[in-house]
Amino acid sequence: MTSANLTGPALTWETLDLHTAQPFGIARWTHSTYPRTFVTLTHDGLTGQGEAAPNAFYGETRGTVEAVLPLLADALSDPWDWDGLHARLTARMPHDHPSVKCALEMAAVEWCAQAAGVPVWRLLGLSPAPLPESSYTVSIADTAAMRTQARDAVARGHGVLKVKLGTDRDEAILEALREEAPHVALRVDANAAWTRTQARRMLGVLDAARVEFVEQPLAAGDLDGHAALRAVSTVPIVADESLHHVSDVIALARAFDGVNLKLAKLGGPLQALAAMRLARAHGLQVMMGCMIESSLGIAAAAHLAGACDWADLDGALLLADDPFTGLEWQAGHLTRPTGTGWGVRRA
Repeated sequence: MTSANLTGPALTWETLDLHTAQPFGIARWTHSTYPRTFVTLTHDGLTGQGEAAPNAFYGETRGTVEAVLPLLADALSDPWDWDGLHARLTARMPHDHPSVKCALEMAAVEWCAQAAGVPVWRLLGLSPAPLPESSYTVSIADTAAMRTQARDAVARGHGVLKVKLGTDRDEAILEALREEAPHVALRVDANAAWTRTQARRMLGVLDAARVEFVEQPLAAGDLDGHAALRAVSTVPIVADESLHHVSDVIALARAFDGVNLKLAKLGGPLQALAAMRLARAHGLQVMMGCMIESSLGIAAAAHLAGACDWADLDGALLLADDPFTGLEWQAGHLTRPTGTGWGVRRA
């Protein structure tokens, strides 16, 4: 456990290795261990919690999180001063370390919700509408193993599957999974792995498989390619890796039909909320997504998900050792947290 001595609030943090029940594979890598750093803000007898879920694709690792937290901790001097917190974090690290910023912003927001005695969604004035059904991810493995993942998920009651692609057998995988699960909603995530030629070739396959949308088919910086693909696609195209900062949303509107918002990537729940509202203003649909995170990180995303079109919040469902409890799932249906703050607690 590491701590920082602040004037007023006290901040502590610890890093745990979380493990998926099965290896989790996407186009770029396959991992089973995910270091996550948990931050606790204590002030006036109340606490707020946050989770840093670093992703090397966005320049973060366990090492960077642990090195940067002591440098940013004193930015959290007043839990109620959200604009000031964001300004101080941005001034010190303008475009880097979003998962650390997320953990600090999460902790501040939950502390305020605890002080007000309400759930975070209520503190933020968000709708109590039911959350969209979350997809359950079928990660990259051999085709037979992916069929088994799909079969098991459907048997547990999941009605929406997100299929990770980006291999030399994508068409065969998609055909096999549609055969295995003929009645579920299918979504596809290529994680920026396709070339323009591959993506064009896959459009007919996606359409034939009745895919609901395709996430990030091309490289993150290829907005022209995505715009050209969108112009001929009958399947909506959703940005993930192309979205790093709230301000990116404006440029993405010409190339995508929707955006995937992840708190750990954008810098926290307030930044995700700003990105959501900006996306709506530019005619984009919105998905609330996640990294592989504990129920703490998923709970934070869930408080915002009622305002979204789609949800992909299965990160904690994939874990073998979730250190938080309190979320209620019925297959892909997540009940909105009702307790004060984020509504979860350490197991």
